[in-house]
Amino acid sequence: MDNFANISCVIIVKNGAATLAPTLASLQLFKEVILYDNGSTDGSQAIAAQFSNVTLVTGEFLGFGDTKNKAASYASNDWVLSLDADEVLSEEFLNNLKVLPLKEQTVYQIVRTNFYAEREIKYCWKKEKIVRLYARQHTAFNQNKVHEFVISKHSEVKTLEGIVKHYPYQNISNFIQKSDHYSTLFAQENVGKKSSSPLKAIVNALFVFLKKYIIKRGFLDGYPGLLITAAHVSTNFFKYLKLYEANQSLKKNTK
Repeated sequence: MDNFANISCVIIVKNGAATLAPTLASLQLFKEVILYDNGSTDGSQAIAAQFSNVTLVTGEFLGFGDTKNKAASYASNDWVLSLDADEVLSEEFLNNLKVLPLKEQTVYQIVRTNFYAEREIKYCWKKEKIVRLYARQHTAFNQNKVHEFVISKHSEVKTLEGIVKHYPYQNISNFIQKSDHYSTLFAQENVGKKSSSPLKAIVNALFVFLKKYIIKRGFLDGYPGLLITAAHVSTNFFKYLKLYEANQSLKKNTK
């Protein structure tokens, strides 16, 4: 059995040049890697061209859930391993995946450990289990614009052995850019559906600080722990303020 011929890796990317090369290098055993690029201007497409098993597709960003489903539609295999452009598969993960008996009614979750630059974060970002391997004729991602996930309601969920390393942030600018992007998507997705207020923004921001820095002991991660906590506080604060502004604008336009 060799699953590398039967599983298509699918990645969406925009300006992922800082992390894309090691991600694609860890996927060289796979026969097919679909890279769906939605507007990169940093050389990501040139990096993809260096890998013979990568098929580059360009298209628009539709929100994370819909974009990942769109990208998966280009895969030739039914089995899809959905990855981010900043995730690297470990050798242990690859060895176990190669001989894994795949069952269509089962979805499989990866175990992901997070890094800031090259430093592993152990406290404010714990190891995560996320469903990423699935049969696309059986299920797909939901349509969430942000915080999307593979629908697993009617499936058995199993955990894949081996670590996937996640390198989402290389510097402070990455945090600022993603905070702005994710908070905007949250407001767009929830305008007219959820209530918000400046007080709600403050309360949620304070809760995130207590959870990340105190309860999860983010202070033990040193400087990166403080930076990560501040970024999460900022994202939560601005997503509820953006939602508040969007709701206020909606009310004015419907009068």
